Amino acid sequence: MPTKTKSSKPEETQKIAPEEIGEFVGRRVKKLRADRGWSLEELATASGVSRSMLSEIEREKANPTLTVTFRIARAFGMTLQELIESAEPSASKIQVIRAVDRGQVFRSDKQCEIRTLSPLNLEKDVEFYEVTLRPGGALRSQPHFEGTREFLTVEEGSVRIESDQDAEELTKGDSGTYRADIAHAIINTGKGNALVFLVVIYR
Repeated sequence: MPTKTKSSKPEETQKIAPEEIGEFVGRRVKKLRADRGWSLEELATASGVSRSMLSEIEREKANPTLTVTFRIARAFGMTLQELIESAEPSASKIQVIRAVDRGQVFRSDKQCEIRTLSPLNLEKDVEFYEVTLRPGGALRSQPHFEGTREFLTVEEGSVRIESDQDAEELTKGDSGTYRADIAHAIINTGKGNALVFLVVIYR
């Protein structure tokens, strides 16, 4: 599964005039960096943006380009929209991921489709996925961080889960948990699509 990647999305975001974006980004970046306890050097390393440029942005002396803003957003694990959106005091505490949001699709190919059911930008120790395995499809993963485990429930079809040399067959309604800090796999053993829900816990 994907390796680890805090924000809550407001019901309505404050509209920011184009000429105010530079100022807002400066304040936002400064707060996000302080919240994480990062130095300017650490943010520069994570984003690939120079320390001097970051300092200018935080002091609202520079209007960052789209590329620079994207790099900073990515360093914080955010999208561009999430970086520049303004959190209202009355904003909803509920963040919703709609079924139609293709932005949550992490991977889609002949083997499988992986859709994240937890916010992509969330700093977390737990991740939640919906995995659809095509007929004959398999999701094979290299070891994650030490201590990582995965918990899987089969919603439709049948799968085989493998963790190192161990393997188990699961069908609809079955659940399994296994070490994910070693090579592991989820394999569709049926004739149709297999749908599973997967929780990854990092320790």
